[in-house]
Amino acid sequence: MTDNYLGKEIGKLGFGFMRLPRKGNDFDYELINRMADRYLEAGFTYFDTAYVYTGSEEAMRKTLVERYPREKYQIASKLNMLNVQKPEDMQEVFETSLKRLGTDYLDFYLLHGLNAMSNKKCEEIGAWDFVKKLKAEGKIKHYGFSYHDNAENLDEILTNHPDAEFVQLQINYLDWDSEDVQSRKVYETARRHNKPVLIMEPLKGGLLANENSTLGEFLKKANPNVSVASWAVRFAASLDGLIAMLSGMNSMEQLEDNIKTVQNLKPLAESEMKVLQEAVELLNSIPRIPCTDCKYCVEQCPENINIPALIRIYNNYLVYNSTANSEMPFRMATMNRGRPSSCITCRACEEQCPQHIEISELMSKMVPLYE
Repeated sequence: MTDNYLGKEIGKLGFGFMRLPRKGNDFDYELINRMADRYLEAGFTYFDTAYVYTGSEEAMRKTLVERYPREKYQIASKLNMLNVQKPEDMQEVFETSLKRLGTDYLDFYLLHGLNAMSNKKCEEIGAWDFVKKLKAEGKIKHYGFSYHDNAENLDEILTNHPDAEFVQLQINYLDWDSEDVQSRKVYETARRHNKPVLIMEPLKGGLLANENSTLGEFLKKANPNVSVASWAVRFAASLDGLIAMLSGMNSMEQLEDNIKTVQNLKPLAESEMKVLQEAVELLNSIPRIPCTDCKYCVEQCPENINIPALIRIYNNYLVYNSTANSEMPFRMATMNRGRPSSCITCRACEEQCPQHIEISELMSKMVPLYE
């Protein structure tokens, strides 16, 4: 890749608007305004949102677009195939994003959350031609896609669509060598195709930032002078070909810590990489509820509770001592289904569980954490 790749001049800390701070049931606009001001003052300019992030695009209009000249920052938003049933739906979704944001163009536009299945729908419905048309019309400056699948399918997409200008990938040190997420493999695939990258989930939704956890204690022992979050930020922000590393910050403390880390960015030394490898081994060794996702419990549940999905969420709490990054998975797990508080302790699930998990007790523990 040449030294002048797309986004090289953009500050490497991106501001994600998916996890904004709240005051009661609404966004805390006063705090978001102060955060946006400080972020821009520090020299960073990349703001990320999406059509499906409820209220996020409107919040960006109020806190950014209506308060700063449009040329002072970049806006990225996304087109999700779940919101599209026919070709004309794409235009409606795009125009809705522009209206919510209060702008007449986007700097970056992404086909949202692609995998092999959703890209098949993109092909069938003409999504790639649609984003090309938007760029030709000057409605967007650059188009690419965010991606959640394996390296093999990414290679196929980039081979078929060499015009894609960038890729957004989930990259953090915990998922780097994971066979499920394949952070390293998808990153190396994107770079092999000479694509610059945006990084999402560098802190795994905040799970890699908790100071009061087994991970936090371990990293604080390794270096008590830096935050736990800074290890993950440095890992991601030091990668080659980076447009920006997105962080869903929801406090001034998080913002200031990220600004400090990225403005004084130093790639991790070999000794520090060894510390992170040990941290991953430590996290992987923490006992979890041994659910195998057989779903025998679900078949017997009179309240239609998605027990395996809820156990996966609870396992994150056991490992990270945090409920960060659980809001959306919990909402998905309980959509049109029973919640943990729906459990009537009939224990029909436990009679069917091959792992002999005390499911009723688990449900009662989850109520105060997630409801």
